[in-house]
Amino acid sequence: MTATGQPTADQIVEDEVRELVRRRGLDPGDGDAVAVRQLIDEVVTDYAERRLVASMPPLADAGQVAKAVADRVIGMGPLQPFFDDPDVEEIWVNEPGKVFVAKAGRPQLTTTVLTEEHVHDLVELMLRASGRRVDLSSPFVDATLSDGSRLHVVIPDITRRHWAVNIRRFVLRAHSLGELVRLGTMSGQCARFLEAAVVAGLNIVVAGATQSGKTTTLNCLAAAIPPRERVITCEEVFELQVDLPDTVAMQTRQPNLEGEGEIRQRRLIKKALRMRPDRLLVGEVRQEECLDLLIAFNSGIPGMTSVHANSAREALVKLTTLPLLAGENVSHRFILPTVAATIDLIVFLRGDGWGRRRVEEVLAVSGRVEEDQVEASLVFRRAGDRLLWTGEYPPHAERFRSHGYELVEVLAT
Repeated sequence: MTATGQPTADQIVEDEVRELVRRRGLDPGDGDAVAVRQLIDEVVTDYAERRLVASMPPLADAGQVAKAVADRVIGMGPLQPFFDDPDVEEIWVNEPGKVFVAKAGRPQLTTTVLTEEHVHDLVELMLRASGRRVDLSSPFVDATLSDGSRLHVVIPDITRRHWAVNIRRFVLRAHSLGELVRLGTMSGQCARFLEAAVVAGLNIVVAGATQSGKTTTLNCLAAAIPPRERVITCEEVFELQVDLPDTVAMQTRQPNLEGEGEIRQRRLIKKALRMRPDRLLVGEVRQEECLDLLIAFNSGIPGMTSVHANSAREALVKLTTLPLLAGENVSHRFILPTVAATIDLIVFLRGDGWGRRRVEEVLAVSGRVEEDQVEASLVFRRAGDRLLWTGEYPPHAERFRSHGYELVEVLAT
């Protein structure tokens, strides 16, 4: 509104656009975005022509007005500038007046101020295409946005008063292990070794804390999979971007209003085994689905996954305890040798306060269990700013050799 209480030019344009969208039955969030953009341009042009013969608020910059209206009608409104900024990694709203973003791993409080209605409308817009919902009966929701970002929403009375919204944007700064070397995430020697391990079909676990670069590293490892292989991915929400010719991606599904139709990670992994996979990728294991993953790996299907942990050895311990959540009939005595036999490598990453994500260590699992512990040794360990080979060779040298790799040459400096 202007100082006199009259609507501004962009408000008039926006109102006219919304009315035309309603009349024509267009849905900006479901495939009609291009048509709506054309409509916005037409309305802006028409407004400029009408203003020549009528007393109407000035149109300062037609292009700027068109973009502002598009952001509100098609995009994410006040949040759209953050989606347009390639350096923004995450956006979160604690309450309407507190909108944060993360750049280079560092949080920043923005000057953006929303209203409760704004937040609710934005969440509804973001969930529209996903088919998921959030309400009192289902106060949590996870979904993938059209640009690949991951949305997580929690509402009262789980939160104290306001809707809490997290949007993790998938800013893929690297598409291959070679690019991770360029970014300083790992050394060239480590990248050569991991590439050979992927080609040789070793089972690899990527571990680290939140925002440590697990998904990016998993994507870069997947890029080393030979293109002739058929890859099946299983995730809670789509995040992996496997650019291979024969790939099928699956994600979990929440229950409907009647509490039915839920598809959990465990079921995805079991169904994936019936889809003739040459390689199985599970975005992350958090609970009892770890048991199904180990059984899949133990059936001869190589794969990769990620897990939250504070070190490579802690990740190994976690992999021996998560399967116990599957039921009382699952014993530690069964899980220990299964983990030892199926997990080959654990790549541990850590992020620092400056936004750098780096491989801290690579742990090789020997396949043996001694005194109720899975034996493992470090192949790579970070010393200061350098990721160094420890001199240890991983097991399964014959698997590397069968794919044309000699470990002595691969690990040569």
